[in-house]
Amino acid sequence: MKLLRFGPKGHEKPGLLDADGVIRDLSAHVPDIDGPHLGRDRLTVLAGLDPNRLPAVAADTRLGPCVGRVGKFIGIGLNYSDHAAETGAEVPAEPVVFNKWTSAICGPDDDVILPRGSRKTDWEVELGVVIGKAGRHIDEAEAMDHVAGYCVVNDVSEREYQLERSGTWDKGKGCDTFGPLGPWLVTPDEVADPHQLAMWLEVDGHRYQDGSSRTMVFRIPFLISYLSRFMSLQPGDVISTGTPPGVGMGQQPPVYLKPGQRMRLGIEGLGEQCQSVVADEPG
Repeated sequence: MKLLRFGPKGHEKPGLLDADGVIRDLSAHVPDIDGPHLGRDRLTVLAGLDPNRLPAVAADTRLGPCVGRVGKFIGIGLNYSDHAAETGAEVPAEPVVFNKWTSAICGPDDDVILPRGSRKTDWEVELGVVIGKAGRHIDEAEAMDHVAGYCVVNDVSEREYQLERSGTWDKGKGCDTFGPLGPWLVTPDEVADPHQLAMWLEVDGHRYQDGSSRTMVFRIPFLISYLSRFMSLQPGDVISTGTPPGVGMGQQPPVYLKPGQRMRLGIEGLGEQCQSVVADEPG
């Protein structure tokens, strides 16, 4: 299934995308696409519905983040060997873990707002893993049982705030609108191998990122097991698993986002996002 959330910001309704690309309203069957409703039993019930019997939604309806009420938005840094090489960093011995604040989450096609004073806001197409089953100290062999599905994430990052302002990466990773999620949450039955997915990102039609999840260093079962040593993972948590090469910081010379530009990005089988870059307005 391709699950989604549609409607005005803060008032999204649950839905799914049918085989013909029509959005269908799931409101009569589930209150939201969020943690309490991402267990395998609930997903099985939704998968058994006939999409043709669900109300159709207008094609131009806004899509919200594909997961609601996210508890933790966890980022993994330098998790692609070719991306680490382009930044001049060594592949880490253990995963680099950082937070993206949940207030950063927005819809897949919502505007990305440059923070006031930002000079180095960058892009990162990433594979998001959505947790559907709670756990701690999860065995790696059982980790995939905890996955509700996958989605596209744009891990927007302000590099000066992240790398030049001292302290942790978090201040450059969690600005408002720095976490577009979606368009859909794709359940595992539709993703044969999440470690063999083409990933790409364009700015104003120029393709900067053109990679694959196959160059991921720490793979999804290990990441879930590893993170669960340090925190319990809860349904609705999102893990953004790293980016392939082609980020703005890695260009020669570096290239960063400016107001008026458009980002377009996608992952094989998981859909596309498209965001306009806008300046933060005083007020």
